Amino acid sequence: MALAKPRPGDLIEIFRLGYQHWVVYVGDGYVVHLAPPSEIAGAGAASLLSALADKAIVKKELLSVVAGTDGYRVNNKHDDKYTPLPPNKIVQRAEERVGQEVLYKLTSDNCEHFVNELRYGVSRSDQVRVSVYMQTARAS
Repeated sequence: MALAKPRPGDLIEIFRLGYQHWVVYVGDGYVVHLAPPSEIAGAGAASLLSALADKAIVKKELLSVVAGTDGYRVNNKHDDKYTPLPPNKIVQRAEERVGQEVLYKLTSDNCEHFVNELRYGVSRSDQVRVSVYMQTARAS
């Protein structure tokens, strides 16, 4: 099965060891993403540990560099629930954020929250929702 070619404004899910990293495609092979300062493509556990940082940098980099050897796919999974902003608006909003240092919290301000806010105007992370649900279920 061939991977869908990303279009400007698409969300891309990158499969890291133990979690997914989310980026927004802005064209010409580039993505914008929220990355803790120590985020290194393909770093696995070290990258996961960087999630404990409380600040992140909005970066514009080549998708091939950000993904490294990790698999990825276009995943606009909330298009059926929320109306995406126009692609040019998504790209504009993403480009305006590049270089900014922002608050980073694994549970409320992570890379998935960031890209969903850019595409839909809604900040949400399903990985956090699933993780919290699983922790609650185990505690019961």
